[in-house]
Amino acid sequence: MMRLKAYSFLVLFLAVLPGMVNAQNAITGKVTDSASGEPLSQVDVYNNSAGIVVNTDKEGTYRMGNLQDGVYTIYFYLLGYEVVTRNVEIRGENQEINIEMEELARELTEVTVMDQREDMFSIRRLREVEGTSIFAGKKNEVIALNRVFANKAANNARQVYAKVSGLNIFESNDAGLQLNIGGRGLDPNRSSNFNIRQNGYDISADVLGYPESYYTPPAEAVEEIQVIRGAASLQYGTQFGGLVNFQMNKPDPNEVFELRTRQTAGSNGLLTSFNSVSGNAGKVGYYAYYNYKEGNGFRPNSGFDSDNLYLYLDAELSEKTRLSLDATYLTYLARQPGGLTDVQFINNPFQSNRERNWFAVDWRLASLQLDHRFSFRTRFSLVAYGLDASRKSVGFRTNRVSQQDDPDAPRDLIIGDFSNWGTEARFLHRYTVGSRNAVFLIGSKFYKSDNRAVQGPGSASAAPDFTLANDTFPDYPNQSDFDFPNRNLALFGEHILYLKDNFSVTPGFRYEYIKTESTGSYKRVNFDLSGNPILNRTFEENREFDRQFVLLGIGLSYLPDPGIEFYGNFSQNYRSVTFNDIRIVNPSFQVDPDITDESGFTGDIGVRGRLGEWLSFEAGAFGLMYDDRLGEVLRAETRVDATGEEVETGRVVRFRGNIGRAFMAGVESLVEWNVLGTFRPGITQARFNLYLNTAVTRSEYLDSEIPGVEGNHVEFVPSLNLKAGASLGYRNFLAGLQYTYLSSQFTDASNASRNINDNQSGIRGAIPAYGVADVSVSWSAGRFRIESGINNLFNNLYFTRRATGYPGPGIIPSPPRTWYTTLQFLFDT
Repeated sequence: MMRLKAYSFLVLFLAVLPGMVNAQNAITGKVTDSASGEPLSQVDVYNNSAGIVVNTDKEGTYRMGNLQDGVYTIYFYLLGYEVVTRNVEIRGENQEINIEMEELARELTEVTVMDQREDMFSIRRLREVEGTSIFAGKKNEVIALNRVFANKAANNARQVYAKVSGLNIFESNDAGLQLNIGGRGLDPNRSSNFNIRQNGYDISADVLGYPESYYTPPAEAVEEIQVIRGAASLQYGTQFGGLVNFQMNKPDPNEVFELRTRQTAGSNGLLTSFNSVSGNAGKVGYYAYYNYKEGNGFRPNSGFDSDNLYLYLDAELSEKTRLSLDATYLTYLARQPGGLTDVQFINNPFQSNRERNWFAVDWRLASLQLDHRFSFRTRFSLVAYGLDASRKSVGFRTNRVSQQDDPDAPRDLIIGDFSNWGTEARFLHRYTVGSRNAVFLIGSKFYKSDNRAVQGPGSASAAPDFTLANDTFPDYPNQSDFDFPNRNLALFGEHILYLKDNFSVTPGFRYEYIKTESTGSYKRVNFDLSGNPILNRTFEENREFDRQFVLLGIGLSYLPDPGIEFYGNFSQNYRSVTFNDIRIVNPSFQVDPDITDESGFTGDIGVRGRLGEWLSFEAGAFGLMYDDRLGEVLRAETRVDATGEEVETGRVVRFRGNIGRAFMAGVESLVEWNVLGTFRPGITQARFNLYLNTAVTRSEYLDSEIPGVEGNHVEFVPSLNLKAGASLGYRNFLAGLQYTYLSSQFTDASNASRNINDNQSGIRGAIPAYGVADVSVSWSAGRFRIESGINNLFNNLYFTRRATGYPGPGIIPSPPRTWYTTLQFLFDT
């Protein structure tokens, strides 16, 4: 009741803002096929005068509201149909305009090629310009979550991202609380090589200093996921991976109030509850959800529970200005069973010898966004956002994975506190050069972060206790306390030049100024052969690193036919060293004190499009050059003795530093076939789709100063990455089947092979090839919907990760066969 009162207050407050009291009217109607009379969904209804785009729903209806008196030019566009234009006059009352559209009988010009929406397919492509962003010539995939057959309650990334080519995924058992995706040789750990955003703003711990994602929006709350590859560096950052942007569900403009509740039960004590409200009150829209998750895990000493709240409000301040705000809160606690050696995994992948390992996250996000249309040609957007968060881990993390948990030993405790904020402004203008159209974008970003990382002894208890125990264990070897203030200023721009109506060139640039600092101290504790401390010294360490540079890129787009596009792009990339690389002490590996930033470039070339309503396809090739690539090799561990000399300890550990120059290249393709649309195009109550997503990749270290690395394969690069599946449905019943296969891949630059006799560490060796099948079904009846499925249908035993620290060290087994069932109820007014 208190929450509803708070929502009502906010709605009332925004409803009386200035500029929102003028009388408003609407244009409504229905769009149908002129030959069959069937309703047409996903038709772009474009108000040329106001610069507004809405889409028809599955019934073919549309509504364009908040219009003042005047004359408007309305365009109706759907790929494969003739464009329809209507002039509509509003004088104090609503207008109903019903449209019949005819199938295309001639080629379209550039003016009419506005969109490529795939209403029969779960993947669509971004338009060349959307809002104040340019996507011309870029490789991109947009996942429409309402068309995905997946275990959404558990955020099953293997299913959600099944049609995004070449992704490599670390799988876990935490119901999707963290997303671990990589690809093209990029480490999947917490998606740290992608710029992760929600509603267009950064949500990772620290974009430059610690770009790891501890918060992942629940799939049940996401409208679509935009994945833009390496060329996104120009507009969204410098990273090699590109952009992953979660566009959250928005208020339903046609509902005053809508309640959606989804309750899920599954294997290993999985329980999730997702509850959302949405609606529109005049010029104010609202969307909010609460998501609870808990589970026991499939191994001993595991389990999790989480609470996630989200609120979104938007208001039309005028016919050209919209203001929106959102706030997110996530907290979760997870118990971690630790990693295994190869021998342990072979004998029993479901065992655990860690009883005291815990992980906790508190994540608070907020943003305020302003969008203003000066005219149809000119738009401006401004977003301000902030993060206040922490991550804490405590556990027994000895390098000897097979060693039993010592109940009397202190646990390794790492605490990260993150406080950052940023602003990003964009200005986009459409104009003409002679008879050709052109689009200009300029933008800037300021980012400031003040983070702290503390490492030291945790308590010897088994409880989730995240307090330091320095007084109890003063000689604990892994101790440090650092502040990391970072500053970043960026200026970026892109420009679409149409050399012909169907051929465009998009050059771009990004200027970056980065100032990275670290101030603090760390301890060095050495022991004699009997385990007695012989050295305990504190070292002050202050670093400051300023750099500025310019990244350049260019994209090409050619449309020989309205449904087919040839594209190509090239972009320089850059990734700064993180403070995790610099200072966190890990018993499983050492860090090179002279570690430096990475640089390189990414290039794509390909063709994509649709053949009628029966085939969606994309095929392309890529190349990625990585200079000074950060990686890990096996080498002798060294320590500084009491005299200050560096000596070997006799142990072999992973060594992290700049390995050398690496090159990855490959081909990626996605083909989705609407089988019934091919042979029975008139059928509307049934569907049958097949898809094949394939990536073949080669990689090599071209040069390296480290012996034994040059000529090796790059880590995290399976030569074959394949996903295939089918979806079928009849009326209210839908089903999907998916098979995933990844060939073997190395986990370090020295290309250490798997040692099935290893009963010590588990952090060395390759990841064997594996294949997994998933099946999902759903059935709707009125306001109710039931979803169910089985993940890892054939109960394969496999793993996707060898962890060097969290949540191991060692092999992290993937879940065996699991099931889930979801009941959804929808109520609207």
